[in-house]
Amino acid sequence: MSVSMQKMWISIIAMVLMALAMLTIYISRFKLNKGLLKVVTALAAWACMIIGGLLMLFVVLTGPTY
Repeated sequence: MSVSMQKMWISIIAMVLMALAMLTIYISRFKLNKGLLKVVTALAAWACMIIGGLLMLFVVLTGPTY
């Protein structure tokens, strides 16, 4: 697999993680009323957002591939 294809898959994974973070934070804020479960889903959302952001930063900062 070429470097370009690897970067494409990494960016797709990053976008999926960010979408998952949006979904879990929505569930945490508006659908859950329990204290511990609300905290766990919020922490999972933050983890997905941070990992997704770092992956996207890697893709952007490594520059173009040919």
